[in-house]
Amino acid sequence: MIDFRPILLTGQRARLVPMEPDHAAGLWEAGRHPDIWRYMPVARPEALADMQGLVRAALAEQARGTSLPFTIMDQETNAIVGSTRFLDIVPVHRQLEIGWTWLTPAAQRTRINTECKYLLLRHAFETLGLIRVQLKTDARNERSQRAMERIGAIREGVLRRHRILPDGFVRDSVYYSVIVEEWPQAKAHLERLLDRYASSDS
Repeated sequence: MIDFRPILLTGQRARLVPMEPDHAAGLWEAGRHPDIWRYMPVARPEALADMQGLVRAALAEQARGTSLPFTIMDQETNAIVGSTRFLDIVPVHRQLEIGWTWLTPAAQRTRINTECKYLLLRHAFETLGLIRVQLKTDARNERSQRAMERIGAIREGVLRRHRILPDGFVRDSVYYSVIVEEWPQAKAHLERLLDRYASSDS
């Protein structure tokens, strides 16, 4: 039996906290920049009430057992800087997806993003005993694709005309994955990347 209960995942700079309703205000503040939402599958929150709705929806998915949402916090400042989640959880096939990841601009391209992926992948493979973790992104989002390749995920292909976005655009989705046989190499690669951040901070 795979234990998909909410769990705190802590790194040197990133802390992934199980999402709670009272995180909405901090997420609203962190998510104000419009570029964050450009490729997201939901419309940009225009008010705190919109973010509260997104949090309620995420927690409803968690209650159904199909998602495990996290609030990302910066260990140095204790501030909320974004969100990510496990989704499309399929226990019978021992797989899930990492997605819905966004960070406030100041936290992008920092140790926090790399460390989030490291913590999530390590938990998926080493604690939950999964055999596959997938990631996907809008085909127009080249930065996200580079980020997935940078952490060692393998590009699998493109689902054409896959999603209709809130603005009516029909997007193609690029799929990536890491499988259990690849995890030792991907883990070592991620640890090297994190070591570089540690060296640059010293």
